[in-house]
Amino acid sequence: MNKQALNPYLPSWEYIPDGEPYVFDGRVYVYGSHDLFNGYVFCMGDYVCWSAPTDDLGNWRYEGVIYPRNEDPMNKAGKMCLYAPDVTVGPDGRYYLYYVLDKISVISVAVCDTPAGKYEFYGYVHYPDGTRLGEREGDEPQFDPGVLTEGDVTYLYSGFCGRGDKSRTGSKVVTLAPDMLTVTSGPQLVLPGCEYSAGTEFEGHAFFEASSIRRVGDKYCFIYSSEVMHELCYAMSDSPLGGFTYGGVLISNSDLHIDSYKPADLPMGMGANNHGSIVMINNDWYIFYHRHTNGTWFSRQGCAEKLTLTEDGRFPQVEMTSCGLNGGPLEGRGEYPAYLACNLFTKKHDLYVGDPYAPKIVQDGKDGDEETGYIANMNDGATAGFKYFDCKGITKFAVTIRGYAHGSFEVRTEWDGEVLATIKVDSSNVWETYETDINIPDGINAIYLTYCGGGTAMLKSFTLG
Repeated sequence: MNKQALNPYLPSWEYIPDGEPYVFDGRVYVYGSHDLFNGYVFCMGDYVCWSAPTDDLGNWRYEGVIYPRNEDPMNKAGKMCLYAPDVTVGPDGRYYLYYVLDKISVISVAVCDTPAGKYEFYGYVHYPDGTRLGEREGDEPQFDPGVLTEGDVTYLYSGFCGRGDKSRTGSKVVTLAPDMLTVTSGPQLVLPGCEYSAGTEFEGHAFFEASSIRRVGDKYCFIYSSEVMHELCYAMSDSPLGGFTYGGVLISNSDLHIDSYKPADLPMGMGANNHGSIVMINNDWYIFYHRHTNGTWFSRQGCAEKLTLTEDGRFPQVEMTSCGLNGGPLEGRGEYPAYLACNLFTKKHDLYVGDPYAPKIVQDGKDGDEETGYIANMNDGATAGFKYFDCKGITKFAVTIRGYAHGSFEVRTEWDGEVLATIKVDSSNVWETYETDINIPDGINAIYLTYCGGGTAMLKSFTLG
């Protein structure tokens, strides 16, 4: 039997943000940067890859390190980080990985004969005269490459546009020769940054970073992180070289704009930057994105949600869930780890990560230890939300916690709904389980757990029975 697919889709001790998903030979491969648990900057790890069968999206396989950070000739000492990469299949059938080092403004390329083998350094993207892209007078620094190959032509997108910096204009595209390195046209602007978006349809959702490109039918879909950072937006065009029109928001890692279960302007998670892309799996489209853990910007985890492509070619925004790639709700029975929380907020409903006392997803041990994540800092009024479960005949509910907590957990199926049960908990140095009777309505439900009382609890899991 296939495993249930959970969100985040990788083990709780793995931190792979900036996910670029692709389907090769019946498997989904995700390429991203590599954060560390308790990291102090972005992207401190080597590039690793994970993959899953397209017919079993809960069964992810670790493919190992595909490219160490010191493989690049400019980073032999390993002092620079590998920022968000992208991968494409070249005209020769090989797999090309494009990336930027954190202190270098040019694009490096590595190559491999298989999707997740050992990539070897190949060269730097350059103009016909040998000048590297990003170093010619008038070039903007390269950042977050996104890449698409059609026939003998490869389209390479790049850009970063912070507020107040008028030297950065937006995301730009160049075309590459079949050698995958030589620029044959461009750079030319495809999407404006916030300093140049006034009066355009992109104003308020202007390009910030995270260029990504996909073919959707006979259209080109450009996915990007907007100026507010917590959202991934998209734009559509008939051409990969320009003419993009704003499509809307695909996902927000604060669930802002979603009004299906709460007010549209109410954040239900503490977000920050976002990066990802879309992929078709078994005739369904999915958006891959990331969330933030450990109360910082630097320990991000990959998540995914199913999209709907409307008849008029639009992707309406989807909400964050705990079931992601599962194709539907999770089984409404059994024990579920607390790190699956897709909503995590306090009475303040902060939009961005930053409050040191706010609840956060953490793990024991150090980075690389295969320790199941849990939620720390469950203070008075802190709420963890989990969506969705197909419940039937649920009469018992339990939580497993530890910490110096003197209070109770309230159980709801709506974030502001009726309290269905209250579970008293006590202070403990070890994980303890507390159970109560409950009557959860049959059907598809969310679960919201709110801590009320003194001290601080750590929430490991909950059990539906």
